[in-house]
Amino acid sequence: MTQSTGPGQEGAALDPEDRKIVTLARSARARNGVPEGAAVRDETGRTYVAGTVALDSLRLSALRTAVAMAVASGATSLEAAAVVSASEAVSDEDRAAVRDLGGAATPVLLAGPDGTVRVTVSAG
Repeated sequence: MTQSTGPGQEGAALDPEDRKIVTLARSARARNGVPEGAAVRDETGRTYVAGTVALDSLRLSALRTAVAMAVASGATSLEAAAVVSASEAVSDEDRAAVRDLGGAATPVLLAGPDGTVRVTVSAG
């Protein structure tokens, strides 16, 4: 996992488009009362927002769900991804899903429940 920023370094310097996907991810988490919210931005600037899916027959993280929504809507690449979670790290499976669509260099922002970005890692 490549870490490009550490805790506390992200807030003021966050790109407005990246701030938008963090806000959307945070809203999805709060609105749906799920452990995680996520949002991805595709190559055209469209965003896809999702929460954790926890059914008896289907379990998907919020980030994998957002990636699946982007693919199902015709996205061919990703510019960035964000996940809002109490977790301290982005799982390997989540990074792999982003990498499959966006490539290894795609940034994945991990924010806490308050929306503060704790770390940005590459999908690769």
